[in-house]
Amino acid sequence: MVQIYNDYKEHADFLTVYVREAHPTDEWQMKSNVKDDVCYAQPKTLEQRMTIANDFTKRFKYPVPFGVDDMSNAANDAYAAWPERFYIIDESGRIAYRGGMGPFNYKPSEVRDWLAARYGTVKHEPAPKAAAANSAGSGSTGAPPDGTSPTPAPVPSTK
Repeated sequence: MVQIYNDYKEHADFLTVYVREAHPTDEWQMKSNVKDDVCYAQPKTLEQRMTIANDFTKRFKYPVPFGVDDMSNAANDAYAAWPERFYIIDESGRIAYRGGMGPFNYKPSEVRDWLAARYGTVKHEPAPKAAAANSAGSGSTGAPPDGTSPTPAPVPSTK
């Protein structure tokens, strides 16, 4: 998603919203979280949620604008965002694209295709493997290197 953001940030606004933890240590921890050293209990306060979000953005040098859902999970409830999902909101505030629920129907290529149809294809050099692994993910500290993520991804909106 970071490459899509870099390619289209001059045309669209992007926002990643961190919602509740998908694989917390106290609920449904996965081996990949241990392997990637991203082990967190489900946050019980906004301060705890902010700490996890800040850790993610710093650890993975995540450049996409980042928000954090409140503890009532208003964004998650409004957008059915958990564990991860893409939306594109048009200039009038309407949903122009609603991606499938992740991880199995989470398809960044569909977001790129929509943006390319709207603004033209952006050609870029592939990122070096080390940089690509560090920038993978979409908003959770549990972002595996393959680019999937347990939380919703950036939401491009047209400018």
